[in-house]
Amino acid sequence: MPQLEVDGAALTYDDEGPRDGGGVPLVFVHGWTANRHRWDHQVAHFAERRRVIRLDLRGHGDSTGAGVRTIAELADDVLALLDHLKVERCVLIGHSMGGMIGQTIALARPELVERLVLVDSISRMTYSRGRGWLMGASTLVPYKLFVAANIQRAFAPGHPREEVRRYIEASAATPKEVVMTLYGAMRAFDVLDRVGEIQAPTLLVHGVHDIQLPVKQMLRMAAAYPNAMVRMIDAGHELPVEKPAELTAALTDFLGGRTPARD
Repeated sequence: MPQLEVDGAALTYDDEGPRDGGGVPLVFVHGWTANRHRWDHQVAHFAERRRVIRLDLRGHGDSTGAGVRTIAELADDVLALLDHLKVERCVLIGHSMGGMIGQTIALARPELVERLVLVDSISRMTYSRGRGWLMGASTLVPYKLFVAANIQRAFAPGHPREEVRRYIEASAATPKEVVMTLYGAMRAFDVLDRVGEIQAPTLLVHGVHDIQLPVKQMLRMAAAYPNAMVRMIDAGHELPVEKPAELTAALTDFLGGRTPARD
């Protein structure tokens, strides 16, 4: 597992697939409390014919480091890796918090992003006063309970319990400081008024049953994009692992310039 030292963190990453032909590299960015293996299905599919890069964000998975306070700082880590790997143009694919990172990069370095894919992600978190109070109060419960509640509700009803339990355990292994700080960073993230600047073709893929980042918030974001298409899939918030084949098919269509078929 190669690693890159960036500002006190060791970022673990994978750089797979052929370097010539097949289009620009695909760069996969995972979400909150997750790791690069959320993308196993997509990487196994695409790395057969094109370069694919993925990483564990600072403090997640096999990467070390903490101290990050904002989504922009995570985006800086990703940019440091891409600069290190001499990637001049790519397709950026982000899940949830990874999509927030993707939007940040697309705004800061538009020449780098050929296409953008946002999976179960939004540009601004919006909630009622009551919902905001509940979100704040949830941080006061024991850490493992906080993580378990958030990961449990990320999956659509009926998803196999044993698999959900595995993801809860993996998420709870993420350092508490990282998890709680980035929980606040996601709540503070807001680029909705700027996404109209993103000219790259953009695919928004969202789970119909996503209650973490509801569909109506994604649709408001989609309306602000100048060059976006939407694909809905019968899943919750964890599309890369709930419906991996359907997500891979949607990505394949988008990368081929086709409008993804709806379920």
